[in-house]
Amino acid sequence: MGASTSAEPRVSAEQKEAEAVTASTGALPLLQKAFSKLANPETNAVPLENLQQCFSFGREGRSYSGSNVPDSFPVLLDHLASSLVDQFFVPDKEGIIWVEFVRGYNKCCARVSASVSLNMLMRVFAAISQSANVPLHLEFESGDDDCKVNGHVLPSNVFLLLALCWVMSWGGSRKLKGEGNLSLPDLNHLVLSVIASCGEVEGGLNVWDCDISSLEVQLPAGKFVTWVMSTVPCLPDCLRQYFHARLLIAASDGVELASSNSSSVGDISSPAAYDYILTQGRAWAISITQKSTRNEEISRAFISNGGGMDNNLLYRSSTHGRGLGRFWSHVEGYKGPLLILIAASSGDAHEGNSIDRKWVIGALTDQGLENKDIFYGNSGCLYSIDPVFHVFPPTGKEKNFVYSHLHPTGKVYQPHPKPVGVAFGGTPGNERIFIDEDFAKVTVRHHAIDKTYRSGSLFPDQGFLPVEGLISEVEVWGLGGKVAKEVQNSYKKREELFTEQRRKVDLKTFASWEDSPEKMMMDMMSDPNAVRKEDR
Repeated sequence: MGASTSAEPRVSAEQKEAEAVTASTGALPLLQKAFSKLANPETNAVPLENLQQCFSFGREGRSYSGSNVPDSFPVLLDHLASSLVDQFFVPDKEGIIWVEFVRGYNKCCARVSASVSLNMLMRVFAAISQSANVPLHLEFESGDDDCKVNGHVLPSNVFLLLALCWVMSWGGSRKLKGEGNLSLPDLNHLVLSVIASCGEVEGGLNVWDCDISSLEVQLPAGKFVTWVMSTVPCLPDCLRQYFHARLLIAASDGVELASSNSSSVGDISSPAAYDYILTQGRAWAISITQKSTRNEEISRAFISNGGGMDNNLLYRSSTHGRGLGRFWSHVEGYKGPLLILIAASSGDAHEGNSIDRKWVIGALTDQGLENKDIFYGNSGCLYSIDPVFHVFPPTGKEKNFVYSHLHPTGKVYQPHPKPVGVAFGGTPGNERIFIDEDFAKVTVRHHAIDKTYRSGSLFPDQGFLPVEGLISEVEVWGLGGKVAKEVQNSYKKREELFTEQRRKVDLKTFASWEDSPEKMMMDMMSDPNAVRKEDR
């Protein structure tokens, strides 16, 4: 017994504890495989160079494009790998031994509170900024994982942090080569959301015509943390996803994880190929607002594989035609979550201008649409998307989530007809968002009339009176995956079959030629004024 015990390697209590935490996340086999790939067989430790290469986002031969990409951003990406290694791993003289390798993974990817996860992201960003010599005025009160963050950030710092998180969302989905184009999406709507929520701009903030790069307003760190927790609580997950995915790539011998129909290797964005309301920047913003299968579908369709957007598009007014009828023919039968976006413009109350105030709002439903003259639904969110991004989740007080009512098919007299159109929040006749039958106008009312969704303005300077906007585009995106689309296709095939059967007339049901519809039509054509039996 003693001999067998001495032959087995001793496992320390610290190692057992670390492995138990990793095993609870299901990632222990992954770490074992990645460690064996990265470690030096002679020292049984991972050299720092190997680990930095695992987490690196190389930019050699890579070009950068996008709206107002600062020169400091590529430098930040150069220091991403070294900062991650320094932040989460404690090296030995030979490198990173197994127990420290596991501890580093647990520190970044183990289940922790939202505040700890955000604090970790802020520390990583501060370390990267310091290495890249980017000014950042953040201070952490202690080394604790959940300590208070003091100081302030500038709009330029916010943009860099958001851009870094977006790249980690992309970089975690594939093994990127050193060459290609990195095209950052437009993130101004998120930066303006931070400024509007956290800062006070001298002379006021004109969101309709604002150069974010020139703003020097100081945004308190505490308010910024509050904004992240209330608006984009999934933002810190980008770091965890990148960390985990890079180790997964290392464990797979560096095999690319992206699907075969993704964009070209090295090019992590496919912009300008489409002119949708739902740009990649807007889709990513929506995907980090809450943890749900709906947002995972958005991320999968628009972030991991930008070229597959058409597969999720159910309706677009400029393509399929305006009006409730055209709209309904494309969304009917879809039994999954839907993202409905409206691009509109409204005039300034003081200037009477109807073209300078362009805005985008949206609604995320938890289910498909139904033809009802009452509100329905179990869950959903409203979004102010452009020019300023905000999210309005349910309040739990009422359940008037969705209203979608078509004209009754029969000619039945209705003394009090219900509104015909699509609406979200409020009550019938007094909806928070109402799209008319022709899809020409959208009416947006003050949040005071709505107890279903959280209060707040759906676009800047909304005011208390109802605002009527001219619709330029409406889009509907299906977020139910392949199953929901297949169910809708089956539904459409059944409806087409029933319609075709109703059109057919079986002549055997008529007793004779004299009673057939063809005979009646021929008689009318020959002498339309003749007195007929039924007219006497």
